[in-house]
Amino acid sequence: MSTKVTAILSYFGLIFWVVAFVAGDKEGAKFWLNQSLVLTLCSVAMSIIAAIPIVGWIVGGIGSIAVLVFWVMGLICAIQEEEKPLPLIGGIEILK
Repeated sequence: MSTKVTAILSYFGLIFWVVAFVAGDKEGAKFWLNQSLVLTLCSVAMSIIAAIPIVGWIVGGIGSIAVLVFWVMGLICAIQEEEKPLPLIGGIEILK
């Protein structure tokens, strides 16, 4: 797979992320693979926080909206092949 296809696929959930990681251009798309993995982990964290009554519902709801906005921003950057870090979570580096 090309770098662009790998970058785009990585944003469509964990299964597609694994496919992009295994079959795609890892070195060329490492930035987007990392960004989408961090975004997925933030989404899981927001789901866990949202399980807490009252305050968790509010924080989890706002956080989930933020994750959705970051997902759209990341996907647009992957389509345009711009290595632009996501706000707030873009500095987190899981994949070296």
